[in-house]
Amino acid sequence: MLLSDPSLIKNTLLLNGVWQAGSSQFAVYNPATGEEIIWVHNASVKDTQLAIEYAVLAQKQWQQSLAAERAFLLKNWHQLVLQHQHDLALILATEQGKPLSEAKAEILYAASFIEWFAEEAKRLYGDVIPTTAANRRLMTIKQAVGVVAAITPWNFPAAMITRKLAPAFAAGCTVILKPSELTPLTAMALAELAQRAGFAPGVLQVLPTKEASAVGELLCQSPDVKKLTFTGSTRVGKLLMRQCADTVKRLSLELGGNAPVLIFADADLPKAVAGVMAAKFRNAGQTCVCINRIYVERAVYQEFNQLLLKAMQQLVQGSALEPGVTLGPLINTEAVTKVSALVQQAINQGATLMWAGQKPVAGSNFYPPTLLCDVTQDMALMQQEIFGPVAAVMPFDSEQEAISLANQSAAGLAAYVYSNDISRLWRLAEALQVGMVGINETAISTEVIPFGGVKESGLGREGSRYGIDEYLEIKHLCWGGLV
Repeated sequence: MLLSDPSLIKNTLLLNGVWQAGSSQFAVYNPATGEEIIWVHNASVKDTQLAIEYAVLAQKQWQQSLAAERAFLLKNWHQLVLQHQHDLALILATEQGKPLSEAKAEILYAASFIEWFAEEAKRLYGDVIPTTAANRRLMTIKQAVGVVAAITPWNFPAAMITRKLAPAFAAGCTVILKPSELTPLTAMALAELAQRAGFAPGVLQVLPTKEASAVGELLCQSPDVKKLTFTGSTRVGKLLMRQCADTVKRLSLELGGNAPVLIFADADLPKAVAGVMAAKFRNAGQTCVCINRIYVERAVYQEFNQLLLKAMQQLVQGSALEPGVTLGPLINTEAVTKVSALVQQAINQGATLMWAGQKPVAGSNFYPPTLLCDVTQDMALMQQEIFGPVAAVMPFDSEQEAISLANQSAAGLAAYVYSNDISRLWRLAEALQVGMVGINETAISTEVIPFGGVKESGLGREGSRYGIDEYLEIKHLCWGGLV
């Protein structure tokens, strides 16, 4: 990586404002080439306990800081991220694999959360409640939850960090960040910029680690950690939830998705195809709001499949920094094995392989963009997240059937609908059991909207004016004895 500012590359732990070595190290690899990028120091359970102690000490002063002071530091951080956006995108693309254009977009997306919550920091209003007695006055104030543990994933290693850290800082919480061991460099570069922005020692600790289970367990079980925020798989989210039970922690869980798209005969098919392409193949299909299940009304089923095929054939697969690349690799060989097994199982059960693109010669982590038609609801790739560049299409015959198919999932994060019937769109928006609905649109994620799901897709919301509430406690003040 040829960076304008090579000092953004950090490979040690951030504890109490100091970058320091761990007792061991692990390698970080480029998923497109398999080449080793750098060795990163590993945070142990002992390091995690130190991080908790430092965060507790910093919390006392940080929570008493003025809202304007916190907003000022967040604005500084925002400006530094924008100033270094190209370097950050290079780091992200190299360790995560997504095309550079997508990496650049993610850095701007990440920066938007910092700016948004810098503004929200000054709007943490309480309430005066109409009293129930003449000699009493009732009111509420909002206070920081306390020390926050943030565990973030590899698929959006910048945006998932700022979407958690920015509201936590704005609310007056200190944060212990455990990024994915697959993509720690982006996290540490963002933390370095936060240090330069002026955040006090201890407000942010960063723990890159290969000991994720042990470190996560300590963060969950420590009574000094008051909140856990996690983005990742539903399986791990449930485990963390159980581990947090004994200390009754505040939880924000953004877990798995299995997003359907419902495309009706009266839809604008070219626009629907464009929307499916954007939401299906972003980050090679490795996003929690990716379209996973494509349901198309039978009257336009064949036409839609042909349009989708032509669009998929325009995808260019390759390494992140190669010009013109629109589709990168999967994160590792385990991901390739999983996607391949799902596709093969579907074919064995009767799905039609309509197209499979050419896999690049270099790199074992690439999976070709694949179009499967005539899939059925009982196939495994319709019941779980594919997390790969596979479009699975199934016909339906009625609105009620489409709704029933879409809701047959334990996940409830996002859904998408395409139709020109306004009444139908309202019915669908209300009937779909998800936290977010894209209506004739698949680009639904911005800093201003409440991101989150229902059912087994998690708890709480991130972004928007609601996102900061996840880091605040409401305290009731009852004033008595007043004349």
